[in-house]
Amino acid sequence: MTMTFGLIGNSIAQSRAPALHQLLGQLHSLPLSYHLHDPGAATAIAFQQQLAELIARGYQGCNVTLPFKQIAINSAAQPDRAARRVGAVNTLGFGDTIRATNTDYTGFIRAYRHRRADRRAGRVLLLGAGGVGRAVAFGLTDVGTERIDIFDLDPVQATALARALCDEGVHARTVTAEQLQDRAARADGWVNCTPIGHYTTPGCPFELAWLGAQSWVFDAVYTPIDTPLLIAAANAGLDLVTGFDLFFYQGLDAFEFWTGIAVDEAAARVAFMDKFALQSALI
Repeated sequence: MTMTFGLIGNSIAQSRAPALHQLLGQLHSLPLSYHLHDPGAATAIAFQQQLAELIARGYQGCNVTLPFKQIAINSAAQPDRAARRVGAVNTLGFGDTIRATNTDYTGFIRAYRHRRADRRAGRVLLLGAGGVGRAVAFGLTDVGTERIDIFDLDPVQATALARALCDEGVHARTVTAEQLQDRAARADGWVNCTPIGHYTTPGCPFELAWLGAQSWVFDAVYTPIDTPLLIAAANAGLDLVTGFDLFFYQGLDAFEFWTGIAVDEAAARVAFMDKFALQSALI
């Protein structure tokens, strides 16, 4: 019997999620199909209608991406610790009830450790306090962050994330646009969890003139893999944690959540890059 999964989100036509999950199925001799579903509208109703359609069609689960990650948690009867901690989900499993987890959270931790091993995150400037920003922020607490400065164009969203982190004893605070240059200069790590740099919203989220004293950079964008931010950080000699890293590890965690199969990450990485001839100096 073929297992069927999907991705619900807006502007996902170039997502590599189907390729990754179908490859993981092939590597484990598991018949699997994976499909993209863009509801068009960015509303809770549009998400609920799309989710109901997938369940009615016999899907076993789905991933969730922008702009539905915080909406999706309300659909789950069984959110796990990661989902509850972050307050957003990106992976749902269907059955008698809807299970939920957040593999952006677990995937970021794996991605960071893959790139930086035991080096601590230190002081971090985080741009973007939405679904992936929340997941990464809580992930940072597991890799040695000392302080998280948070900026979002929506100050209410930034404040909500800072308070959620502070409630767990994390030193977190919001910053204004006028404070960004100062906080960027003081940060050990820059973290981009905005869509800026994506092929639909090109550009660079940070002023590159501020690069210099930092030690590492993470960009959640993975389409393209070589974003302007990561290219500049590489040229400056900084450690990189890429959007591809997050994409890869959150995908492995989602596959394991759905199937119960432990993936050989090294073999999966080689197979994926070989099959799709990914060309990047950064991964």
